[in-house]
Amino acid sequence: MSTPPGGHFPAPRGRYLALLSLGALGVVYGDIGTSPLYALRACFSGRHGLPPTAANVLGVVSLIFWSLAVIISLKYLALVMRADNRGEGGILALMALLRTPTRRRPGARLPAAIVLGLFGAALLYGDGMITPAISVLSAVEGLGVATPLFEPYVVPLTVAILVALFAVQRRGTAGIGAMFGPVTLLWFLAIAALGIPAIAREPRIVAALNPAHAVRFFGENGWAGFVVLGAVFLVVTGGEALYADMGHFGRRPIRLAWFTVVFPSLLLNYFGQGALLLRDASAAEHPFYRLAPGWALYPVVALATGATVIASQAVISGAFSLTRQAVQLGYLPRITIRHTSAVEIGQIYVPSVNWALLLATIGLVLGFGSSSNLAAAYGVAVALTMIITVALAERVMRDIWRWSWPVVAAIAGSLLIVHLAFLGATAIKIPQGGWFPLVVGAAGYVLLSTWRRGREVLGERLSEVAVPLPLLLGDIAAEPPARVAGTAVYLTAQAGNVPCTLMHNLRHNKVLHERLIFLTLVTEEIPRVPRQERVALEDLGENIFRITGRYGFMEEPDVLEVLDLARATGFDLTLEATTFVVGRETLLATKRPGMPIWREKLFAVMSRNTPRITTSFNVPAEQVIEIGAQIEL
Repeated sequence: MSTPPGGHFPAPRGRYLALLSLGALGVVYGDIGTSPLYALRACFSGRHGLPPTAANVLGVVSLIFWSLAVIISLKYLALVMRADNRGEGGILALMALLRTPTRRRPGARLPAAIVLGLFGAALLYGDGMITPAISVLSAVEGLGVATPLFEPYVVPLTVAILVALFAVQRRGTAGIGAMFGPVTLLWFLAIAALGIPAIAREPRIVAALNPAHAVRFFGENGWAGFVVLGAVFLVVTGGEALYADMGHFGRRPIRLAWFTVVFPSLLLNYFGQGALLLRDASAAEHPFYRLAPGWALYPVVALATGATVIASQAVISGAFSLTRQAVQLGYLPRITIRHTSAVEIGQIYVPSVNWALLLATIGLVLGFGSSSNLAAAYGVAVALTMIITVALAERVMRDIWRWSWPVVAAIAGSLLIVHLAFLGATAIKIPQGGWFPLVVGAAGYVLLSTWRRGREVLGERLSEVAVPLPLLLGDIAAEPPARVAGTAVYLTAQAGNVPCTLMHNLRHNKVLHERLIFLTLVTEEIPRVPRQERVALEDLGENIFRITGRYGFMEEPDVLEVLDLARATGFDLTLEATTFVVGRETLLATKRPGMPIWREKLFAVMSRNTPRITTSFNVPAEQVIEIGAQIEL
């Protein structure tokens, strides 16, 4: 479901609201909905697990309840989802919102917001690698609960499922996506049904609603209880998806799905697992699957596998969307992005990201071997991302919403205390695997920031040799050069100067086309630009025109679309008689001020591997002339 051009959803009602809420179940809540498979298990088993005594069980379940209530219900659904960029959410959308000059105090500069946003976005790639691994692996481990004969096949079967999942990405999710909502709804109903009988047999688990049990848990276990908080955090790791996927459905359907289906189902299952442990402490090894009666174990494993595939699909699609946003905002080079649907603009496939995620995910499964071991790697990146979201939301509360300092301090301070506690607990696991998403995040941040800074340095170098447009117009009027028939479109990012490609052509060939068009594509820091505001046309004189095409960071720039819109305004242009002139720079790293030499070399490598502009901007390849130049950074 795509965001309307204006950016905001009309208030959905009735059947439409129900359909949107059903769709949100599959796309938005797949990740958080599969946490019962491994979260409570991680609290009572593994290296840092506590003995499942009655007091510990009540304390952990109480922590789970209040974590879901505070972080998901209050932080994301009540607060953060209010901070939308024309209907779009996610950490890059929030960063772009803060960077928009018209939306903040005059003269305000936000370098810290940009740094935090980029690092938070980079961390999400680590999440995209770990989520499919831990989700699918935890589901398939249910076969080992059914019979020990399956244990040797858990890892190979998991790898096979992951390979199949990533292999079908190139075909798009339109077909299987229609099943996401109903299957996920069935999943939530099933986990609720599994928990109810256990609660009925051991109703004292309901006492965990009292936060006193959580407080007492820390008092009795001390440092060991704080360490377990890192496992408790696994129940909210899908929280960022609520915000990132807001543009697909809108606030109301996401909130309705949470409070009517997801939250009650999760609570019933977590409380059911807790009730089971109160009756049988030996169930701590696999409390989720031990809830199921023997006859239902295989169907539950099959349903869990389907649910984890859906959860993984949501994370993979999120990585694709994040990559496109980063490209459009200028933080990544142009890469191959394929649309898998002629109807839904949000359905895209990014081959390089897809195969990188697959290799990393398989490596994680083979390297860690079990969901319990993977739980050590999971959480650190998400905890950091959630803290960054709070920090950026604090700027929104102050700079955009203009809330008073006491209110902002109370809200942001309380949330930071909670998140810092979770971060501290997950940070303990860094030596056991938590280092992996941090390495991925650091590497991603270096790439994102290097490309952005490199483009700025390249722009400065080009500006040093650029010819001002008025100077060219004056020279043409004074000494008209030879002009040949036809139209030449020069793609340029420098709207105020003459394209370097034109100057190279004029110096070497001594001729100009009869008509010249300087075409600049601008990415605005809003999700989408209305079609009627897409194109601006300006007559510069001497049969030279400037056309500016404006796109949002959720859209794909398209040269042919811009020219078609210009023709629709009455501009006479025959595409068949048009030549497109583009530049191809060879970048040389130097010791000039700008970037460290290693970053200049990295930027040059990234630039060399950028797809040609004909692919990225839909330029007819058979009508393109490339003019190369060497540029010292």
